[in-house]
Amino acid sequence: MNNAPEYVIEMLHITKEFPGIKANDDITLQLRRGEIHALLGENGAGKSTLMSVLFGLYQPEEGTIKKDGEVVKINDPNDATALHIGMVHQHFKLIDVFTVLDNIILGAEDTKLGFLKKKQARKKVQELSERYGLKVDLDAKIEDITVGMQQRVEILKMLYRDNEVLIFDEPTAVLTPQEIDELMDIMRGLTKEGKSILFITHKLNEIMAVSDRVTVLRKGRYVGTVDTASTTKAELSSMMVGRPVQLVVEKDDPHPTDDVLTVENLCVPSKLYKRDAVHNVSFNVRKGEIVCIAGIDGNGQTDLVYALTGLEKASAGKVTLCGKDVTTLPVLDHSRAGMSHIPEDRHKHGLILDFTLEQNMVLQRFQEPRFQQGGFIKFDEVRAYADSLIEQYDVRSGQGAVTTVRSMSGGNQQKAIVAREIDRDMPLIIAVQPTRGLDVGAIEYIHGQLVKQRDAGKAVLLVSLELDEVMNLSDRILVMYEGEIVGEFDPKQVTVEELGLYMAGAKRQEVAK
Repeated sequence: MNNAPEYVIEMLHITKEFPGIKANDDITLQLRRGEIHALLGENGAGKSTLMSVLFGLYQPEEGTIKKDGEVVKINDPNDATALHIGMVHQHFKLIDVFTVLDNIILGAEDTKLGFLKKKQARKKVQELSERYGLKVDLDAKIEDITVGMQQRVEILKMLYRDNEVLIFDEPTAVLTPQEIDELMDIMRGLTKEGKSILFITHKLNEIMAVSDRVTVLRKGRYVGTVDTASTTKAELSSMMVGRPVQLVVEKDDPHPTDDVLTVENLCVPSKLYKRDAVHNVSFNVRKGEIVCIAGIDGNGQTDLVYALTGLEKASAGKVTLCGKDVTTLPVLDHSRAGMSHIPEDRHKHGLILDFTLEQNMVLQRFQEPRFQQGGFIKFDEVRAYADSLIEQYDVRSGQGAVTTVRSMSGGNQQKAIVAREIDRDMPLIIAVQPTRGLDVGAIEYIHGQLVKQRDAGKAVLLVSLELDEVMNLSDRILVMYEGEIVGEFDPKQVTVEELGLYMAGAKRQEVAK
């Protein structure tokens, strides 16, 4: 083993082009055996593209890849798997109608005489899930489990294939603080067993906590590689964005006035269990304040938002928006009654991936006189409107307004949704994980926009799993646990540790009914 090369993976002078954009421009990346190597860069910097080249999803125009010192050709993910390279994608590659177990073993089935040896597969998956603390319900369907749980399924899928080079693309974008800590422990444990990890992230705290080295990309080019121990968050963010970044939200005290959203005794049935996913929840959001719902993923936040936006029916209770009862109204009527919605799942509820960027920008508005006349779309107006939002929110794409949204990076897809929803200028903005998968520069901008909306007298309901975001941005914090609101806090008077106890169900306030 002593003769093994220092680098398990070398990507040398990789160039990858798409129409109108050089996603990777002469990038070299070297992964040492047994290290956690972070890949840092803005949205659209080329990180996911570079990892997709390593995983065989894209073929580079130039450059070579070496595994254990030998040049290899990776034509597709099957070649990558044969080389024991695995990848957890930012947007999960799971089949919604299959169970968790079926998704994990799909493509790596163990059979005897043509019959699936499912008992052995289940045993192996259960052992892996216990060993790494990745608890999942193996018989649940993917469409019925939370995004955080889907993340665990992806990691188990990779471990099931005995991969030794593990690529994590934004693995913590959907996880809670406690889950992130667990994942960090899992990653450290994996490297102790000799596995090597490439870790794409925007989160500087995680890089400082877990990585050995960091490679920074900017606009498709290599900026540099540094040892984590000898750098700072400020240096990394400056390398990444090319300027100093404000890491804390600056905002004045709120001056809330009238109620915009009132929720009374709301109950929403669970898809998975016989109990309510949301039980007897009451709260209000006023003009000029940001109210944040915090909690560990899977405690009813998603179902609550679905009921508030009309995506799911409530079984009891009442939702009032701008004085109008919207409890039973369909989605479009919620929208017209005064609600903007930045959804948790940008692919399922935020975008039509095979439409262009400009078409996605006017999804709820194309019937307005500004964008159509006599049933005909005014394409010049749509283009001009999309171009103005693209410039204002720095949405990066290969071909501007006519780019197919599917081809854009996850962070830029998110920026497009945020731009569209804020610009609709509604009295209430429901923002669910609004900065998921965004870099520090984009987070700084979007936080600033939400505070600006608050200061302009809008009501903002933020649902976030990021405790930094919760503490930084909110004026009031409501903690949800097992479908109920168990506490209300002023962010200036509560600690992260205290919030964590309520989020884990260890404490609860008697909230006045």
